[in-house]
Amino acid sequence: MRTALFTLISLGCSLALAATIYKWVDENGVVHYSDQPHANAQKIQLQEAQTYKAVPAESPSTTAGAPPTPSPTASNGYRGCAVVQPQDDEAFANVDMIAVVVQTDPPLHSGDQIFVTYDGQALNGRSATGGRFTISPLDRGDHTLQAVVRDSEGTIVCQTPGVTFHVHQPSILNPANPLRPH
Repeated sequence: MRTALFTLISLGCSLALAATIYKWVDENGVVHYSDQPHANAQKIQLQEAQTYKAVPAESPSTTAGAPPTPSPTASNGYRGCAVVQPQDDEAFANVDMIAVVVQTDPPLHSGDQIFVTYDGQALNGRSATGGRFTISPLDRGDHTLQAVVRDSEGTIVCQTPGVTFHVHQPSILNPANPLRPH
C-alpha cells in the first residue's frame, strides 16, 4: 500500500513539474513509474494540466460613474444572455465542483435576478443564484445548464441556450481497474 501511495505521489509531483514519465512492469508484474529511463520502459504522453481562467470582475468604480445605458429593446432590456462558463461541450476530468458564470448584455438590471437550472432542476433551492455559482458535488456523465433572467415581478426577460458539459470520474467498476478482479 505504501509503495502504491508513494508511486502516486511521485507521479503527481512529476506531473506538476511537467517532466517526462516512463512506465514499466517488473518481473513480478508490479507497474513502476519514473522520470528516469529504464530498460523496457514506455514513454507516457501526458495531457496538459487542467487550468481555470477566471473571468475578470467589473470594477465598481468604472460602473458607478457611467451614465445608465438606455434599454436596447423595450420588451426586455437585454440584447442577450449566455452561460459563458462552462463552455458548451466542455469536458472535465476528476473534478468535484465547477464554477458556473452567466453574463448578460447589458449587465444585469437592478431588481433582475439570475436563476440556473442543472439537468432541468432548479439550483440553490429555487432561489436566485446570481451571475456566478459553484456546483458541487458533480456526478460523472453529461450534464446540461441553462439560466433565465427574471425581473422583479418574476417574468422571464432573458433565457440562455442550454450548455452541455461532460464529467469524467474514475470508477471502481472500470474493467481496467487493477483492484477489481475480472
